[in-house]
Parts: sequence; structure tokens; C-alpha cells
Amino acid sequence: MPSTLPVPVSTAVLLWARQESGYPLETAAKKLHIKADRLSDWEQGERQPTLKQIENLAKLYHRPLSLFFQPKPPSIPSLATEYRRLPGIVPGAESPELRFALRKMSARRETMLQLLVELGESTPVFEHPAHLSETPATVANRLRAILAISPDDQRAWASEWQAWAAWRDAVERVGVLVFQFPKVPLSEARGLSLLRSPLPVAAINPKETPESRAFTLIHEVVHLMLAAGKEEAPAARESRDNEAWSAVERFAEETASHTLVPEAMLAQEIRAGGFPRNGWDIGDVRGLARRFKITPLAMATRLRASGYFDWNHYLGWKRGWDAYVATLKPKTGGFSHPVSMALGRAGKPFTQTVLEALATNRITVVNAAHYLDLKAVYFEKLKGALIARPGAGGDDE
Repeated sequence: MPSTLPVPVSTAVLLWARQESGYPLETAAKKLHIKADRLSDWEQGERQPTLKQIENLAKLYHRPLSLFFQPKPPSIPSLATEYRRLPGIVPGAESPELRFALRKMSARRETMLQLLVELGESTPVFEHPAHLSETPATVANRLRAILAISPDDQRAWASEWQAWAAWRDAVERVGVLVFQFPKVPLSEARGLSLLRSPLPVAAINPKETPESRAFTLIHEVVHLMLAAGKEEAPAARESRDNEAWSAVERFAEETASHTLVPEAMLAQEIRAGGFPRNGWDIGDVRGLARRFKITPLAMATRLRASGYFDWNHYLGWKRGWDAYVATLKPKTGGFSHPVSMALGRAGKPFTQTVLEALATNRITVVNAAHYLDLKAVYFEKLKGALIARPGAGGDDE
């Protein structure tokens, strides 16, 4: 079929594909390098696109080309039936980048479940409920025991990258898939979770610094625990008002803080380091934060919660910290190897399962490359990276 001839397609499919991908008419047209009137005409059936134009639509909307030749749109559940409620995000009004990331992570989870059945392996089950009636410290102590990370383990980490890798590995070992979602602004989402069982998902925005990622990851795991305890539902079914939801978020934040910085360990490190050396100024807080491989702001919040300084000191400290951060030059991203990016985005359990399915001829090389978003030529390096991954910190993007 010549690519320059008009091709009859379902107007309902064209409209559905754009709206389901989160694109306003004008934005989609601009990305397609056409006028909005032309795209509108296609969707209303007044004109027909060419095959080349349909290919461009499929690429922009991240949909298979065959979809556009179906008589009607597919029936699929809303993305908001999977992910937890996110601050500032209205279900159904997510950005195209976030919607694509959610679809990608959901598809990876489904692929993982299917491959485990094909391989005859058991599916890990995350059965660790938490309740809002508990104290954050109580849930945090239980979570640290679940993750099997001791204070000695934490003190031994040489860098923030090693700390991030250790926390991620620990979470992956207890039946949670940890993914990363690129191309989504931090202002929209730092982390998110898919409240599905088995194999729930905790996901991190790779634009986060390594010392921030651990907090975000544990924050999302707490949401998974609340969901397991029937205290939280996916965004589409969450009916709390903003004030009630803010209380849930504070619970997750405080629990994550206590998990990363247990009370007893905090007191020990303060004594060992001779803190405060200068009245809990920025230098003091930064020095203590380095011992836990977390951000100074997270440490200041933790110190305030434990009574090492009051709200007035905290607010003054934060003003000074914000002013200091404003003087820093933004870090520029360096080159990341395709293997590092693939492993960082997909995580160790998913990657291992795909490679095992390939090795046992359950899937083809083409399937594996598609699942991992990685060319087959890199598979041998990927196998080596799986072995060297702990502490390597190679999943930056």
C-alpha cells in the first residue's frame, strides 16, 4: 500500500488513542508537525490520514500500528485503578509521559507474572500489612526487620549509590518489583506504586539523587503496606478529602524516615560524631546525613521529629538550606550505558526472569529485547551487570 494514499481508519480509535495517551488536540498536532484542524478532521472522519501519518500517530501514542485498523477502541481499565493516589495528580489527567510510564510498568508486571508461570516458578507474595492506627516507629521497626537491614549493614555502605542499591535489593527480595520511570518531571511524581497483588510495584523517578531515592522507595513501600492492610485504595477508588489524604502521606513520610533512621541508631550516631558541633547548623546536619546516606533536608526533618530541635529552629534551618541550595549549579547528566539504563529501569528480578526465559527457549530474542528495551547485542554485558550490580550505582540516567 503506497504510504501517500489516504487510509480508512476508525475515527473512534483515533480519538481514543489520543485521549488515552493524555494529549490535548493542539499538543498532539504540534508533535505530529501538522495543523490541529487536520488532526481534528481525521478524528471526525472528514479527512483520512495516509499510512505514513498513521505510523507517526502510532509512534507518538506508543500504540501498535495494528490498533488503528481495528473497528473500535479496545476496552481497558483506567490507569488510576492501579496506581496509588498521587499529590496534585487528577486521575485521568496524567501527563502523556506519566501515562506511558504507568502503562510500561504495568505491562512489565504482567509479563513477569506470565514468565514465572512459563518457567514453573512460584510468584513472590508481599504480605506485610500496616495500619494507620499504628505508630510510624512501630511500622518502621517491622519494615526494617522484613528488609533485613541492620545498623551495621547501613554503616558499612561506602556511598549513597551503594546505599540505594542495598535498599533496592532488599525491597526486591520481599516480593516487590522496583522500577524506574524516566522522562517524567520530578514536579509531577518522585515516586509511585502500583497497588496490585501479587508483585506490587514501587517505582522511582531516576531524576532523584541517590540519597533521595532510598527515602522515596521506602515511602512507596509503606503505601504498599497500607494497601495490604486495606487502609489505602488505588487512585480511582480513593475517596478521602485532601486533609485526610495528607494524614496518610504524613504517615508514609514519617514511617520512611524512621525506617531509614531508627531512633536508637540516630542517638548512637549523634554521640559517636559529637553532634551538634555548631548548634545544628547546615554543616552539622549535612555531616549526620552523610552517615545515613540521606539528604540533609530529610535528616533535619528527622531531627525535628525526634526533638533534637524545635519547629522554630527547623524553619530557620530550612530557610538557610533553601538559600544554600539556590546557589548550587544544577548537575548535568552524563552518558549512561544502555545496559545500566535497562537494568535501572527494569530491576533485577524482572531482568533475571526475562534472561532465564530466553535461556530456556520460553521466549525469543526479539521478545527479550522488547521486554528489556535493550538490543540483544548487549545481553552478555547485561548478565555481567546483574552479577556486579550491588553497590555499583550504575542505574543513573
